[in-house]
Amino acid sequence: MDAPSWVAYGIACLAAAFLLLLLLSGHLRRRQLKLPPGPKPWPIIGNLNLIGPLPHRSIHDLSRTYGPLMKLQFGYYDVVVGCSADMAKALLQTHGTVFAYRPNLAAGKYTAYNYSDVLWSPYGPYLRQARKIFLTHLFSAARLQSFEYIRVEETRVLTRNMFEGKGQPVNLKDHLSDLTLNVISRMVLGKKYTDKFESSDIVLPEEFKKMIAEWFMLNGVVNIGDFAPWLNFLDLRGYIKRMKALSKKFDRFLEHVVDEHEARRVGLKGHEAKDMVDVLLQHVDDPNVEVKIERHGVKALIQDLIVGGTGTSAMSVEWAISELLKNPWVYDKATRELNSIIGRERWVQEADLSNLPYINAIVKETMRLHPPGAFLAPRYASQDCKVAGYDVPRGTRVIVSAWSIMRDPKYWDEPEKFRPERFVGKAIDVKGQNFELLPFGSGRRMCPGYNFGLKVIPTSLANLIHGFTWRLPGDLMREDLNMEEVAGLSAPRKIPLVAVAEPRLPLHLY
Repeated sequence: MDAPSWVAYGIACLAAAFLLLLLLSGHLRRRQLKLPPGPKPWPIIGNLNLIGPLPHRSIHDLSRTYGPLMKLQFGYYDVVVGCSADMAKALLQTHGTVFAYRPNLAAGKYTAYNYSDVLWSPYGPYLRQARKIFLTHLFSAARLQSFEYIRVEETRVLTRNMFEGKGQPVNLKDHLSDLTLNVISRMVLGKKYTDKFESSDIVLPEEFKKMIAEWFMLNGVVNIGDFAPWLNFLDLRGYIKRMKALSKKFDRFLEHVVDEHEARRVGLKGHEAKDMVDVLLQHVDDPNVEVKIERHGVKALIQDLIVGGTGTSAMSVEWAISELLKNPWVYDKATRELNSIIGRERWVQEADLSNLPYINAIVKETMRLHPPGAFLAPRYASQDCKVAGYDVPRGTRVIVSAWSIMRDPKYWDEPEKFRPERFVGKAIDVKGQNFELLPFGSGRRMCPGYNFGLKVIPTSLANLIHGFTWRLPGDLMREDLNMEEVAGLSAPRKIPLVAVAEPRLPLHLY
């Protein structure tokens, strides 16, 4: 063997020895730590074999065996899962800064302009600034109040479309998606960019709704490459290909939105903000902002507003009507409350919500059983930490299972049953302070648009109950109503709800 070959051989041996020492030291260190309990991992894949087509249910079943804080191994990475209110409080509040960071998953790279939105951006000045804009200027009480007329007008369109059904079976998801998409389009974009009368070279309404559904699915899937980086290039399930295709569709639309808004502002000093994109662009131009928001960041934040405000609201109302059809005694009680408080001479307004405790209880119970996010978006430990007496090493990925927490018998009597009464007269709310009820998360990365959802969801639900009599089509019995969900960032119905809505109130009263 010549000299260069010996040198190469020596370097390879040193590299192998170094890698072996690194692995052994990591193994010894792990043995010295007190890690949370969990199933024994398989070589290479870890515990991915235990995760079925509905990951939230698989995690829930595992938590029954290993407890409220458990350690799993997904491919190369250790994953700690919190499945109780106490663990959620520890991860989101007590050690909130440690666990405020996001892992670099494919979804954030390909569907969020390389981690530039509020959901996936790294914890730091950019995120704090974006959240401040959202909370202070876009979803403030005054801003939401100024857009109430839009929500009223679009709810009126919903009820008119339901009337035109003339008692025939309707796909409720389609109507609710139109409502939320139209409301958020007008609030955020200033008009219905996806209206059928707009140019078809932008995006058609049905295509746009499919894009939103695809976004929610792809942001909640278990992508093998996220946990086994050496397999990432293979894209074994084709998710990355779909993420890239979806990103191109959104980018084409968002480029048009930004171009149109910027053109409107040219030469108009003191231009008055008409919509949320205008407000966002004003802050981009502000020389006093801590971190400059580039064009791709503007598009990412606009996408956040559209997707976040559209998908979850429609899903929650669809689940609520499904549960009312499944539990007619709840439906009857809700109808009696509306007849008593609102009467039969008018429809429900946003100002009425504070006087409708049972309707609000239905909304909370729906979010408990069918949360907008089955898991809170994943995090990782930015430093070594102790949680409930267990070691969570730096770099460990962390998941909070909202789905498990809101089905925990420690906090909920008969947790699998739909019982809105459990919330009547109780101070518990969904704003992140009661850790047994976390549909919008909590802490530094809580959903900034929750106030919007708390206006759209109960108002549209109350009007659907008050204005129509609902029943299942044909001979379908409530016991036969399919209540299965599908995987994704949220857990929507597997089969869209088809029901019959017969008018109870005259349309002209709206």
